[in-house]
Amino acid sequence: MFRSARRAAHRTTRLTRSVIAAAVALSSGALIGLATVPASGADRPAASLNPSQFNGVNWADPRDNYANDPVVLSGLSLSDDYATTYAKASGVIKGFRKNLQANTVRLPINPYTVNGSYWSSYRAVIDAATAHGFKVILSYWEGTGAQKDGFVDNLPDFWRMWTTVTSTYQRNPLVYFEPMNEPHGYTAQAWADLAAQWISNYPAVPRSRIFVSGSGYNDSVVSVCADHRLDGTYLSLHHYGFWKQSATYSEWVSDLKARIGSCASRTVADEFGAPMTTGLDYNQPASASTDPNSVAFIQADTDVFRELHMGSVYWPGLRTGDIYSIQTLTGSGTHLGLATTNASGADRLAWAWGKGHPATEQ
Repeated sequence: MFRSARRAAHRTTRLTRSVIAAAVALSSGALIGLATVPASGADRPAASLNPSQFNGVNWADPRDNYANDPVVLSGLSLSDDYATTYAKASGVIKGFRKNLQANTVRLPINPYTVNGSYWSSYRAVIDAATAHGFKVILSYWEGTGAQKDGFVDNLPDFWRMWTTVTSTYQRNPLVYFEPMNEPHGYTAQAWADLAAQWISNYPAVPRSRIFVSGSGYNDSVVSVCADHRLDGTYLSLHHYGFWKQSATYSEWVSDLKARIGSCASRTVADEFGAPMTTGLDYNQPASASTDPNSVAFIQADTDVFRELHMGSVYWPGLRTGDIYSIQTLTGSGTHLGLATTNASGADRLAWAWGKGHPATEQ
């Protein structure tokens, strides 16, 4: 997720660097003793995919998950030990289920979190979520500042991180792996090459538990869907209302469907969002709103997700200080809870997930 000028700042073509990065990625398997990309990715039978099973939210660091140190989720502390983190995480996960009927949480990881001492505590978030029956999507986020360029920051650290994560959770069927969030530094081909390398490097991970991000800012799954080396994996898509100054409901529907192409049966929108703390009513006609673009966007996205039986993971379920956050923290200490910031937004999430009834018609 990003705000304001982030897209414009990184739209400069980086073809040369992409090719170099891809070459390094393709050679890294040999450097760390792992397999290289096979000629065909269809080396294992594809499991049946069901994207509609993912009804979820993101739980984020207040800094938006871009960090050059461990990611610390809203409500948690770097000083929390495993038991404290587990107790806090349990309260938040229970809140997601009670308030939103969610069954999935998407969590950020980076090498600072996994390769350092905080991993022993951060694992408690994953363990608590799965203990409560939640599916967990683990996604790699790059660093901030100069590192925030849409490329993997450091390939040896990246592979070391994923080796630790997959070896820890590949036997837990509730844990899913997303190699990278928003790989916008790479060309579509270079990103597909790196994703194929990830799959080859971790053959024990079932393809049906891998989320391959769309190209660019994760804003289209068409190219990764067409790459047969990635067959059998889920595809993840991001979609945001601030990408357009003003659009109608039908324009948003068309925009989203173009980004999905014919790949809805594999696609989970694991980021989409709009203002939730500013008093907007997402159950009223967009024309009656003070922010018709946001209302039309949320109504269009949730209608399309339901229509196409896609999964969706809202951004963010919880992020302190984010006006898009649909939950806010309550309680204190290890007794955390959640409160809903926008009931109409929660209604639209339930509708996207195949529950409830629409409160408005276009």
